Amino acid sequence: MFEHVAPYAGDPIFRVAAQYQADPREKKVNLTIGLYFEDDGSVPLLACTQIAEQRWAEQKQPRVYLSMEGLESYRNATQQLVFGADHEAYLSQRIATIQTLGGTGALKVGGDLLHEAYPTSQMWISDPAWDNHHSIFGGCGITTNKYRYFDPQTQAVDFTGMMADLDTLPEYSFVLLHPCCHNPTGADLSVEQWDELIVLLQQKKLIPFLDMAYQGFGQGLDEDAYAIRAMASAGLEFLVANSFSKNFSYYAERCGALSVVCKDKAAAELTLGKLKAWVRKIYSNPPVHGGAAIAMVLTDDELYQSWVNDVAAMRARIHTMRQAVHQQLAQLAPHYDADYMIKQQGMFSYTGLSLEQILRLREEFGVYMLDSGRISIPGLTTENVEYYAQSLAAVV
Repeated sequence: MFEHVAPYAGDPIFRVAAQYQADPREKKVNLTIGLYFEDDGSVPLLACTQIAEQRWAEQKQPRVYLSMEGLESYRNATQQLVFGADHEAYLSQRIATIQTLGGTGALKVGGDLLHEAYPTSQMWISDPAWDNHHSIFGGCGITTNKYRYFDPQTQAVDFTGMMADLDTLPEYSFVLLHPCCHNPTGADLSVEQWDELIVLLQQKKLIPFLDMAYQGFGQGLDEDAYAIRAMASAGLEFLVANSFSKNFSYYAERCGALSVVCKDKAAAELTLGKLKAWVRKIYSNPPVHGGAAIAMVLTDDELYQSWVNDVAAMRARIHTMRQAVHQQLAQLAPHYDADYMIKQQGMFSYTGLSLEQILRLREEFGVYMLDSGRISIPGLTTENVEYYAQSLAAVV
């Protein structure tokens, strides 16, 4: 029935991860998939979510359908976490938020709504980008393009090129942005650059769509949301997708949210209705289990503090691994500029390695990273970080 349809080539991240799994060598390093690992190589199950799950299970509530927009407690707590409980946009109720199937689901619903409202507008995505961004918005019927973002020479944001590209866009173009921990480069805008970008977005009447999958993994829970809160304070109308997969280590529960910042409460109520209409067309209702647990954690003082401590510990471990690689490469390969390890932040870094070097790392040393040279920092541990540095030094 579908022989005429082009076959799916597979996701490049999972393809390389499968190669790692099939590698019989005992000494090997997996820096491919975007999972947070503890130093012992395990994926953590946070104590706060275990307690919340138990408390919720003890309530013995019937498993009826949730509303299309999801749990009210979850949505309200998400708004406070993302925008701040004292932010004017939150207090004036001009944010429309729905519970979604992970951050990916939020991007999909937001993309469908944008395409309905502005059918001729196109989406502009950073170069490089998470490949799935193009697939998701392309699946919504939106034409996607690239804007300059990363300078391989400086291994930092090409802010001049980025601003020049965005300055040429027609009104109501969509611009995909990462508020923190850019995937795949780990290179983020400074506060001053965000402030300058916000002025351009406003002047050009562009529609920002912010994708925040790693809140708390950069500088902190509040610091990482700076761009979102600054845009709301500036009066922009925009979309925000956020995910709890990483910072709650809750990948399989598919917990995310889509928020739309509107001009006033009436506009937010209208927008919420449109979001519900699109949810109904796609999956009708979100699941309850993970959302109920997260809502409980975010609204219980003791559980919330436990979670904040967990996020801080994960962020600190990532930072420690970055410092360790940087220090070792300074000794092992002083000719190689590894400053990107400490300048970039979050789960990912762009190494700047050539494909030839990347393939050598896989074949000769069992060190697996993506063909782009992106590495997932939590794949490094105190046990393998020295081996990784030695392997990298051998190919640069």
